Amino acid sequence: MNGGHDLGGMHGLGPIDPEPEQAEPVFHGEWERRVFALTLAAGFLRHWNLDESRHARERQHPADYMRNSYYENWFNGLITLLMEKGLITRSELDSGAVNLSEHLSTAAVLQAADVETAMLKGGPVNMEVDQAPRFLIGDSVQVLNFNPEGHTRLPRYARGKQGVVDDHHGAHVYPDSQALGGREGQHLYSVSFSAAELWGQDDKNDFRVSIDMWEPYLDSV
Repeated sequence: MNGGHDLGGMHGLGPIDPEPEQAEPVFHGEWERRVFALTLAAGFLRHWNLDESRHARERQHPADYMRNSYYENWFNGLITLLMEKGLITRSELDSGAVNLSEHLSTAAVLQAADVETAMLKGGPVNMEVDQAPRFLIGDSVQVLNFNPEGHTRLPRYARGKQGVVDDHHGAHVYPDSQALGGREGQHLYSVSFSAAELWGQDDKNDFRVSIDMWEPYLDSV
């Protein structure tokens, strides 16, 4: 979807001024550590997937998304999912007190002793699909110019642009469908674009940008 989360290529936001990697702490406060832990622990309840989680953060009002810090957006997305999935009630959220009689027990609780094993295991997203890849390495492609209301991993600045397929990564979970609770496999490609194509500026150094894109985002040139 189009929103405050998709800032690539937008004007008027000022220069990027990141903290130096060697100086930036993992967490800037204890509350960030707790939000990170809560989000992962709640995710292991298996009531939503990664792309649903991302979409929950994106569905904030753009002004809220841009005003919030990184982990404030995580927290707001988590609250949205907990409410929508019926895992907490409005009265519990407002009071900070849990009403155990309103909740069913679940076997999918991540135990403290299992955290390291579960985190290292990860969750594969490669899939087997019946259809052959539509594009080959070296093919010229054009990105579709569409504005979905749901979740997508296609950045706005690349829509309608022409590029070249650099690599084919096989088939992977298609995030646009998974954000709605489905699980569909689509071929995934690395597509290379010139800076001039993306930004409309002359580039004497032939600077290029590679973006991973699922097959439904692309058309033949």
